[in-house]
Amino acid sequence: MKTLGDRSKEQRKLIGLTQLQLSKKVGVSSVTISQWESGDTSPKGQNLYKLAEALQCSPDWLMFGEEKPKKPESNAEWAGGFETWDSDSPLGDDEVEIPFYMEVELAAGAGIAEAREYFGPKLRFAKSTLKRQGVNASHAACVKVAGNSMEPVLPHGSTVGVDTSHTEITDGKMYAINHDGMLRVKMLYKLPGGGLRLRSYNTEEWPDEHLDTEKLKHIKIIGKVFWYSVLI
Repeated sequence: MKTLGDRSKEQRKLIGLTQLQLSKKVGVSSVTISQWESGDTSPKGQNLYKLAEALQCSPDWLMFGEEKPKKPESNAEWAGGFETWDSDSPLGDDEVEIPFYMEVELAAGAGIAEAREYFGPKLRFAKSTLKRQGVNASHAACVKVAGNSMEPVLPHGSTVGVDTSHTEITDGKMYAINHDGMLRVKMLYKLPGGGLRLRSYNTEEWPDEHLDTEKLKHIKIIGKVFWYSVLI
């Protein structure tokens, strides 16, 4: 079974980098890269995020061997992001605004927001970006992630985009859930008999949670995470 070190070495060779070249991109010594690849140590915190960025792959692929995202095309019109603008700035032809709930309080069983109209802050996305992700802007919302359970991929204060129309669980994908009124972002896996496994990236402090059908009564899937933004 391949380890993080095996995948890191495999990807480094695939994109044609030496250990020294990779070390300069990550900001560590070549000895450290060698130790990571041999499995003597593992990258932690921001080093994992920087390693994934340098290797043009996702942190979850490095950690768990899950599917790597395709490398963005160099001519992509808006690689995934959002822009913050003055509220009076007109929308461009390829722009749409999505509600940004900076502080989320959920009633048990409720979604991100029950109000029909939203007058708070919004983020602007490219329509083409959402279309590539299969996301309808009217079913999308952005929220803040709190806590360290999803570090290093999603540090405290990260922003995620949620497709509230996508509540069917695909194993290993990231979802926003309402757990007895608490907003949580987790990777979800279906279990035999109708149960559910919740996985965090920070498995050292947050081990997997196994919920049986009885405990699932306290969970509502808000939607699938289709985008996230991290400041490092």
